[in-house]
Amino acid sequence: MDVKFYSHRKSPAILGATEMEEVKKFDETKMGVKGLSDSGITSIPKFFIHPPESLLDLHPNPTQTPLSIPTIDLSAINSDRAKIINQVKEAASNWGFFQIINHGISQSVLNSTLQSIRSFHDQPHEIKSKYYKRQEIGGVMYASNNALYRSKAAAWHDSLQIWMGPPASAKAEEIPEICRKEMLDWDVLCKIVGDTVLELLSEGLGLDAGKFKELTFGEVRVLLGHCYPYCPQPDLTVGITAHTDPGFMTVLLQDEIGGLQVKHGDGWVDVKPIDGGLIINVGDFLQIVSNGEYKSVQHRVLANSSKQPRISVVSFFNLSKWRGPNNFYGPLPELLSAEKPPIYRNFTQQEFFDNYFSKGLDTKSLIHKFQI
Repeated sequence: MDVKFYSHRKSPAILGATEMEEVKKFDETKMGVKGLSDSGITSIPKFFIHPPESLLDLHPNPTQTPLSIPTIDLSAINSDRAKIINQVKEAASNWGFFQIINHGISQSVLNSTLQSIRSFHDQPHEIKSKYYKRQEIGGVMYASNNALYRSKAAAWHDSLQIWMGPPASAKAEEIPEICRKEMLDWDVLCKIVGDTVLELLSEGLGLDAGKFKELTFGEVRVLLGHCYPYCPQPDLTVGITAHTDPGFMTVLLQDEIGGLQVKHGDGWVDVKPIDGGLIINVGDFLQIVSNGEYKSVQHRVLANSSKQPRISVVSFFNLSKWRGPNNFYGPLPELLSAEKPPIYRNFTQQEFFDNYFSKGLDTKSLIHKFQI
């Protein structure tokens, strides 16, 4: 991974000159949307407003029976492992999302993890602004909208981003002191849970439990502490644009406010917060290496209409060692046969990063690019 190259890369502007100037002015204030919200504004800047056609289906049809993503209880992982493997396989294949409970992390730890990120975002502007920068790979970055300069319209959230895996991992002293201990502790605990889920996903494909760990699919972890402050015009923007995650697997801890939605079939499903629950979702990379057995699906976050900021902590699991002399990846050979030929081609590390850094958040551009 060429950290220096990708840390400062920007794609050609996709906004008009006037909008780009407004975006630049906002970015240079280093106040984020939390600062805008706290200032008492009653209307949002124009570059946050999304096209009307993308906002038509923000709220599920009240006449339809509400759906929910699968919830999987891991308490019987040793006594009834086969059942849980099957549940994980079905959820990853049919939904691309599921919640896990009884995963071994206490509610008090979940609460303190969320509170530490809330405390960071609640700090005065002059303290937070010391961390404000745009360095998407490596170390620590606080910013509003990671892809601010690559998006057609901005989204109503700020993020603290911390790299927790090699080769670009943050030094402990770089992490803001107000949440340092909690973030370091969370990464350790989240990795334990994540490794367990990776085993279940691997076994669901008929592979050895340790196959994904052997392939380093969970070694590079990027932690994001999102803040979705109150938005005065929540029907004109979104918290995070509809997208799929490009990496391997994501573990999400959300607070009680809610707002996450997952695409299922032709509609959107609200993901209701569950006490003690962690949300798992399949990334584009896992869809490719599983040769389409597991599905990455669109998800988004609504703009927050609650006076209390919504907080979430997201851990992205990615590989650290690309294989082969050309640093490539594609469907795992063990999953291919005459009856199940590859539906994706191999791609290189360079192609993967070029695809990510050439645009804002989007849906399955990686999948579409490498589909045979």
